[in-house]
Amino acid sequence: MTDSESCREDRAQRVYDLLLAEYGEADWRPRRSGFEQLIQTILSANTNDRNSGRAFETLRRRFNDDWDAVRTAPLAQIKEAIRVAGMYNQKAPHIVETLELFHREEGVYSLDHVRGMEPRAAQTYLQSFPGVGHKTASIVLLFSYGMAAFPVDTHIQRQSQRLGISGPRASAQKIKDLWEEAVPPETFFTLHVNLIRHGRDVCRARVPRCGQCVLRNECDYVAGSGAWREVKG
Repeated sequence: MTDSESCREDRAQRVYDLLLAEYGEADWRPRRSGFEQLIQTILSANTNDRNSGRAFETLRRRFNDDWDAVRTAPLAQIKEAIRVAGMYNQKAPHIVETLELFHREEGVYSLDHVRGMEPRAAQTYLQSFPGVGHKTASIVLLFSYGMAAFPVDTHIQRQSQRLGISGPRASAQKIKDLWEEAVPPETFFTLHVNLIRHGRDVCRARVPRCGQCVLRNECDYVAGSGAWREVKG
């Protein structure tokens, strides 16, 4: 291990500990099956959780929880059901293609077979579905199965860059890899949830509340910007 990797691990652990003290331990419990989580996360691209959740529930109600009916429905009906999530012209075909793959290859609409896979293999498998990137796959694995995958959204990407866990222009994929190397897998869920909360409430994109931030002593952004004068002053 290099000195920089060791320093990153130390800082990542301190970030975890500080956020844990501030927000507590997140309570992991699957709210949806892995398959349902996959469909909702396809819907979640470029929209918020509220809209993707509404689109998912509308889709379920419109087709009476019958995924075969969704698979064989006219595309226009699916687009109308998920309209609130936006990008429905892309998301509707992705959903149908995903359902076709499950129907043809698994015979059931279930992802429970990923439980027996190694996390990296499960990640690669999920990313083979249309419209599924590393964030979507990681969300399914972490939230539905408690597997060792660390999803990176815009909040976590921003904070990782500001904290110095990653470089200032690091991609979400790179940041995912860095966190997965820096902290133990059993911390992934709580760390993910607490970073999301902290990013929404404190480390905001445009006007971060650095003076109220429990991570300010670990933060390159604070140390290297006008925010440091605000915190110290």
